[in-house]
Amino acid sequence: MADEGGGGEDDVNDNMGNHLRLLAGNEEEEEEEDDMETEDRDDDEAEKPNIITFDPSLPTSHAYLGSDMEEFHGRTVHDDDSCQTIPVLPHTAVMLVPGQTLPLQLFRPQEVSMMRSIIQKDRTFAVLAHSDAGEPEAKFGTTAEIYAYREEQEYGIETVKVKAVGRQRFKVHEIRTQADGIRQAKVQILPERILPDPLSAVQLRPLSRLHVSPSSKLRAQGCKKAQRWLNQQRKFHCASLTPWPPWVYSLYDSDSLMNRVKKQLHEWDENLKDDSLPTNAVDFSYRVAACLPIDDALRLQLLKIGSAIQRLRCELDIMDRCTSLCCKQCQDTEVTTKNEIFSLSLYGPMAAYVNPHGYVHETLTVYKANNLNLSGRPSTLHSWFPGYAWTIAQCRTCGSHMGWKFTATKKDLSPPRFWGLTRSAMLPRIPQGEGEDNRGGSRLFCL
Repeated sequence: MADEGGGGEDDVNDNMGNHLRLLAGNEEEEEEEDDMETEDRDDDEAEKPNIITFDPSLPTSHAYLGSDMEEFHGRTVHDDDSCQTIPVLPHTAVMLVPGQTLPLQLFRPQEVSMMRSIIQKDRTFAVLAHSDAGEPEAKFGTTAEIYAYREEQEYGIETVKVKAVGRQRFKVHEIRTQADGIRQAKVQILPERILPDPLSAVQLRPLSRLHVSPSSKLRAQGCKKAQRWLNQQRKFHCASLTPWPPWVYSLYDSDSLMNRVKKQLHEWDENLKDDSLPTNAVDFSYRVAACLPIDDALRLQLLKIGSAIQRLRCELDIMDRCTSLCCKQCQDTEVTTKNEIFSLSLYGPMAAYVNPHGYVHETLTVYKANNLNLSGRPSTLHSWFPGYAWTIAQCRTCGSHMGWKFTATKKDLSPPRFWGLTRSAMLPRIPQGEGEDNRGGSRLFCL
């Protein structure tokens, strides 16, 4: 998304580099038009489209970065618990999750030099996880590996465009600054703890002959529901040998947890296909973590967890209890509800995109948004969703930048309009449960 207003680094951080200045003579008229559009949007967007005609593969390609990027293959995997020295990506406000795509546009000479050096080695750099709590130094982070790269010159300025993907979690031991200003982090790669089946200790192999099976008619039809029923019966039949009922063990079974999460995801996206989701519990839990519209404090909690089962349990807790999203600055102005969330990308309802100034936004797509004012005119320049024009959206109460309203430029494009809300400006509203005090206990979930 383009910036025609200019401004320095502070301006980029304030309005994300996407603010379009209005002509001085028409400011009052334009503001009235923007306010009118905001007031009328509920009537315009009252009904959700039955069919989405937009190609969800377009946002994942990040075509706005250019189509002639050099692609790399292969993967760098560090041994669990090993200590590595990795260059740190500076000036980033993204808390990267393993498996999440990170697009970058880098202009500073130090960053360009660092990327050139990384490309010649293992294409891996460190993204530190800075929390909202105001900690002076990040203690955790994620390695990122470059899979597409391009250098170019614009107006005499060397620019590097990068597509990277999160790989492994790490714990920071030490950070040192080299003579050239590039920081190097000594980190310990955190392992993924694969927990055994909760009933593995009491399962008796000879009892496999006693497994209950559905009728041959259902098997012949290849019914998925019958297959799931069969799997559940096989998995938990040994619960009868323990003091606990089968549902207790299902709370710690990866397949059961994944099915419950998928049910929630289908409520967000009716067109979601299970084939597009990872089948591995670890990768699946990270995919869900990257899609949840939570603040950095909650995401850091998920990043610290070393077990996919516990991570999925916390994600379910968040999805069940989070009712709406508010302005992070106001903390009281409701912007949207979770019922309005939908997917317009193969990544899911939220993905990371980068604007021409290099500022990365994790953008959540929703059908409706409230209490927002529009600023500037619609523009298709550098649009993250090809075929849609974007308009800056600000909080009506405090004026903070909240995201964009996207409007289709073609009549046959569906949805005709939607909102893209930046995660950094949102705060999830999570009601407190019974017995919880006011000291933030409700935000610790099942940790």
